[in-house]
Amino acid sequence: MKRNYFHIFLLTTVIAFFIWSFIKPAHYPIWILEVGPSVITILAVLYFYNKVRLTSLSYSIIALLTIMTFIGGHFTYDDVPLFDWIQKNYELERNHYDRFGHFLKGLTFIVIREILILKTALPIGKWVEFIAINMTLSLAGFYEIVEWIASRISNRKTKDFVGAQGDMWDAQWDMSLTLAGSIITLLLLTRLHNRFIKSLNDKSWS
Repeated sequence: MKRNYFHIFLLTTVIAFFIWSFIKPAHYPIWILEVGPSVITILAVLYFYNKVRLTSLSYSIIALLTIMTFIGGHFTYDDVPLFDWIQKNYELERNHYDRFGHFLKGLTFIVIREILILKTALPIGKWVEFIAINMTLSLAGFYEIVEWIASRISNRKTKDFVGAQGDMWDAQWDMSLTLAGSIITLLLLTRLHNRFIKSLNDKSWS
């Protein structure tokens, strides 16, 4: 029961950020591009909630990543105020909110790992982790392809959506940071995640 209340809290928080993000964003077309995939993800989570129940850890990660896209969509990733302040005070070459977000997308490893454990015959172990990391990197690569397609549409708004800030290696940085984030997540959160899964079901452990 406590877990259900926590899930309601997560959903309420996500909805609150969505409403805030929708109110006078920097550019509505960019907002739609940035927020759209997260809205689809949340709708999918709600649809499958009673069919595929995940751990609170996975739902927390989904909520966190969704909120980050709502913030990025509201300001555009180039102009998130806190990271603008960091850029100015530490004399950095760019606003790093986009790269910070791609690093945190490595947390998706936990969600993918959990789905593989719960819905496939794969035993908990190195193969699940290897596949989960590869799928996380594949998602990161797919998103970069979407950004590349958008960059072919030559106008300011799509450039803001891509958020490359003039860096020709932006896509490589983004994918590398997601990979690094997934490896760090594997090292730091796997044991905790195992305890969450063990409390969720009685699947055989090996």
